[in-house]
Amino acid sequence: MMQTTTKRPRRSGARRDETVAGWLFTAPTLILLTVFLAVPVLMALWVSFSDWGGRGSPFSGDVHFVGLENYQALLTDGGLAEQDFGTALRNNSWYAVLVVPLQTAVALCLAVMVNRAILRGRGIFRTAFYFPSVTSSVAITVLWLFLFSASGTVNKVLSWFGINGPNWFNDSTGIIHILLSSFGLTGGPELLTGSGFLGVSWWDWLSGPSVAMTALILMAIFTTSGTFMLLFIAALQNLSTDVTEAAIMDGANGWQRFWHVTLPQLRPTLFTVLTLGLIGCWQVFDQVYAGTGGAPGKTTLTPAYLSYNSAFVNQQWGQGAAMAFILFVIIVFFTLFQRWVLRERKVSRRHNLLYGVPTSSKGGAPRSGPTVHKQIRGL
Repeated sequence: MMQTTTKRPRRSGARRDETVAGWLFTAPTLILLTVFLAVPVLMALWVSFSDWGGRGSPFSGDVHFVGLENYQALLTDGGLAEQDFGTALRNNSWYAVLVVPLQTAVALCLAVMVNRAILRGRGIFRTAFYFPSVTSSVAITVLWLFLFSASGTVNKVLSWFGINGPNWFNDSTGIIHILLSSFGLTGGPELLTGSGFLGVSWWDWLSGPSVAMTALILMAIFTTSGTFMLLFIAALQNLSTDVTEAAIMDGANGWQRFWHVTLPQLRPTLFTVLTLGLIGCWQVFDQVYAGTGGAPGKTTLTPAYLSYNSAFVNQQWGQGAAMAFILFVIIVFFTLFQRWVLRERKVSRRHNLLYGVPTSSKGGAPRSGPTVHKQIRGL
């Protein structure tokens, strides 16, 4: 009885060779990331749990493990470190709340306008809008100090309209408190002034950004909108025109086409812009370092600048590293929350039936895709 043998393809050996080749090609990048990113991060993590004073090696015998003392000093001890950290978080929270949506809206509006085919000289406008993004942030900060000085150009323009402009970078009053004072409310209730979070009363948390921080917010919008405009332009140029043309045929006006057709297709780009903007807002440092140094009254103090000041100026390296990792956790949390808010949602069976889209018997995906006209009639 003859036995026949079949040769198995040598696919496992080929895959092994491809894996080895892949590791060899990526090895230089992995080594660089390990040496210049992973190792410093792990060292900083150790410093945040130690009493290292900045001299010698953080792994020497004179450096001791102190556990969560540095984190407790920032979050629970009730001292000046906690109050400063709470003030920095309040300032940066208002900064992010105002900068992220405003710079996104401005960037999207600029992209829509510049992307219009009827606009002549679109390249000139794109360059002009993008130019502040490639200019040195220190140079723009110095320019901003001149523009927003007490006798600067901004106050001069405001005086043409009968408005007495503030002394921008020397005014520590919160803009919400200013609005409330115009209605005669100069103090908060006991519920807000008698309690707080991280050494800062709730009344101060709700004061809004100071006048000085407002100037920095305007500068951030001015310098970053051009970068995000380019991202939106690239996304707009890759959109299909079929749905837009169907919307025009069904009588949708310009706002309806933008809100119900264009904007949903920009969801991935919108998530990217919001994420990059959020990360940038929580890492703001150079504007404060070159401009205000946290003044006036610590109302422009940010966690990134406070971390630098604690470590390099006050030689409290453990607290400085602890602030950096708390800031890292905050950024990751808001990024994940933002991803959850902007996630793709399944279309319900009720919504499909409302617009005449046939669905399967289990209420899942439609058996056949809806026509473009049926999608637009819901507008």
